[in-house]
Order: sequence, then C-alpha cells, then structure tokens
Amino acid sequence: MSDVAIYEKMKDSKEQWLGDIPSTWNTRLLKYMFSIKKNIAGETGHQVLSVTQKGIVPKNMTERGQFSLDYSKYQLVEAGDFVMNHMDLLTGWVDISKYNGVTSPDYRVFVNTNPDSFDSKYYNYIFQYCYSNRIFYGLGQGVAGYGRWRLPADMFMNFVLPVPPIDQQRRISCFLDKQCEQIDSIIEEAKSSIEEYKKWRSILIFEAITKGIDPNVEKKDSGIKQIGQIPIHWDCCSLKFLTTKIGSGKTPSGGAEVYTNSGIMFLRSQNIYDSGLILQDVSFISSEIDEEMKNTRVQYNDILLNITGGSIGRCCVYTLKDVPANVNQHVCIIRTQSEKLLPQFLRYFWNSSAGTMSVGLYQTGGNRPGLNFEQIGSTKVPVCSLQEQQRIVEYLDKITAEIDKLIIEKQNLTTDMENYKRSLTYEVISGKRKVV
Repeated sequence: MSDVAIYEKMKDSKEQWLGDIPSTWNTRLLKYMFSIKKNIAGETGHQVLSVTQKGIVPKNMTERGQFSLDYSKYQLVEAGDFVMNHMDLLTGWVDISKYNGVTSPDYRVFVNTNPDSFDSKYYNYIFQYCYSNRIFYGLGQGVAGYGRWRLPADMFMNFVLPVPPIDQQRRISCFLDKQCEQIDSIIEEAKSSIEEYKKWRSILIFEAITKGIDPNVEKKDSGIKQIGQIPIHWDCCSLKFLTTKIGSGKTPSGGAEVYTNSGIMFLRSQNIYDSGLILQDVSFISSEIDEEMKNTRVQYNDILLNITGGSIGRCCVYTLKDVPANVNQHVCIIRTQSEKLLPQFLRYFWNSSAGTMSVGLYQTGGNRPGLNFEQIGSTKVPVCSLQEQQRIVEYLDKITAEIDKLIIEKQNLTTDMENYKRSLTYEVISGKRKVV
C-alpha cells in the first residue's frame, strides 16, 4: 500500500458506520445522488439478468431452476444501471450492470443522477461493502429467519454517503480495481488449490478402500460398478451381513419444544460431517425422553450416516466415550460386527466416491432424496481381513490429516485475504487512508 497515505485533518461524519472522514469531504443523502427507476418491459425477448455475488450476469435459460411464467412483467435494465437485490440482505448483492436486459420486478434498479460529480464505481464499492459487512442488514425489515430481510426504499434513499472531491473518488475506485483484482486472484488460486487437494484426497481414499495399499497385489473384478477391481483375496459383501444394527431415531413428541440446554445429546443431520461431529448447535433431550427412545441410543464406534436431504451420505464415527447420545430420524446408526468390519474402514467407504455412487444409485429424483434401511443393508462394500483394514485405516488417517492440513492453510489464506480486502476497501472509501 505504498500509494496510500494519511489525511492530515479529519472530522466526525456523524454516521456510525462511516466514522471520521477527511475534513475536505462532505456527506449527502443518497436520494440527492441516485434515483430509483422501474420501467416494466411490457414485452418478451429481452435478455434476462441475474444478480449474483460475482456480478450481474445473463441468466442461463437452459439450466434447471426458477423461471418466470411471464418475462414481460420484468423491469428493464440498461448498461450502467445499478441493480440491487434488496429483498435479501444476507446473501443478496448489488452491482453495476454491463448489459441491457430485464431483471426481476422485485429488485431495485437505480441510476447515478450526476456522473460528473459522483463516480459510479466508487459508490459501487461502498454499496458492496455495506452488503458484505451487513451495514444495510442493520437497516433492514422483515423476517430474517425466512430469508425475507429487505431494505425499504425510504431507508435506502436516506442512507448517508461520503462525498469526496470527484478526482479522489476516481483515484479510489481505480486503486481498488487494481488491488481487488490482485487479491481476488490470490483468493481464486487458493480456492482452486483447495479443490485440487479435495480431489486428491478423494482419489486416495477410493484407491485404498477398494484396492488396498499394496500396489503389487493381483486384482480381480468385483462385479460392482462403483467399486471396480479389488485385490484377489478380497470380497464384496452386503452391509447387512457385516452389521448388528441398521436403524435411525425419531423426533420426540413435541419436536424442538422439548429440547433442553443440557441432558442427553440429540444428534441431527446438521451435526454429522465427514470430518466428524460438529456440536456447536447440538440439541439435548431429557433422560425421560431418552428412555422412551432407548432403541436408538448411540454407542461408541457407531457409524452415523445422514439418510435424507442435501446432506445425504455424510458420515462419521461416534468416538465420544461415556457420552450418551441419541439421534433423530434423519440419521442412521450402523453398528458393525467387530470381528468382520472396522467402523473406521466403513466410514472411509461412505466418504469415498464408491460410497457416494452407492447412495446415488438409490436416489429416485424426488424433492427430498433419502435412503431406507433396506437400501443401506444391500449396499455392497469391499471386505478384507481386520488386520488389513486396520493398516488401511492407519494409512488413510495419516495421509488425509496431511492433506487436511494443507486445505486448512489455504482456507486460512482465503479468509485472511477476504478480511484484508474488506479492511482495505473500508479504509479508502471512508477516508481513513488517502490514495495518492
């Protein structure tokens, strides 16, 4: 940041989010700088535009998703217009359109009324900062829990904006263009590395869980498409012949109303991840309710498998000794026969592409995909001796831990760069740092 400096004199902007600003800057209500427009197309044939956090882009009309029955009721957008999803202040966005087209009549389209005095790109950085840092969210109204948290027009139009001299506005926007491009490039490279590490991890798990860790062993066809070849001394067996229990829990009578702040842990699908249990939002039930559900109590080394919804197939081993727990109907308990199948080996099977493909084979394309116990029990899994299973588990524990460490490093880099980008953006748009 060698091309930034400190302004010599500052003054109170009287706006909490903005803080002190340079003494040469002013503030102004948004309504004196921008105006809302809403022109309904009245005809079809226009390019349909979507507001995404990667920009305003033409909607892919061939993809599955939500489509309007009548695009003539959409509003017109011209290149250079701002388009804002003010109906969702958590995941919505605002940007300047590069395209002519139409967008949802529920969005807010607005224009810069004096481009000679107000640099659109500078103010776009401000608007996007107000989204990503929930400045607009603090002014919103509605029902946040249901994704309907909107910014009313009067609150928006009376929002206070900083007004630097126009030459400084342009220097700031040019500076941020350059800096953000560099930062975004680092972030994208890190995210790409994360995906490559995940693919590498997945391949290693699949190879070890289906072919072992001896590259010289003779192979044979397993007869199972998703498994492929296996070592000649291995078998494939239906899971029901390797387990003592395959079953799920239920939601207690009264649902969430009977959850408590302590007692017996009540595990739900949002607690089950391939990486292990996530217990930040874990629920609890009383000992009396647990007694009513004693058939679905979780035991040490049980496999917990999500069997419904978007998290179907996520799986981990319950490794908390002497910590009682129960599960709801969206989580399946799989208890292996200790003399035939290690739970850690089975967990790696479900985590592998072989497990993912097995789950996919049972899906019928319904609105809420799910697995039943018969399907789980019929799933073919590769089986070898307990000693070889243990060697494979130890190998995978070590190698996946090393890969996970690399993934975490890249995730931390991504987080650090995103935080730096927000901090840098705020410092220069608010005048805490001077672009020279």
